[in-house]
Amino acid sequence: MEIVLNGEPRTVAAGTTIASLLDAEGLAGRRVAVEVNGEIVPRGSHPTHPLANGDRVEVVHALGGG
Repeated sequence: MEIVLNGEPRTVAAGTTIASLLDAEGLAGRRVAVEVNGEIVPRGSHPTHPLANGDRVEVVHALGGG
């Protein structure tokens, strides 16, 4: 199925969850915020939140420093 990840088209397997997408992108365990179709998805929902064809996913990294 096709999704848009941070503005770039991506093909992912049917049934892909946010957690599996983050793992595939090398972001598992990192401090990120995820928005799907304009709605923030809480971190606790990442393992069970399935993506659907056409979803627009934005992943934002939390940066520290000053």
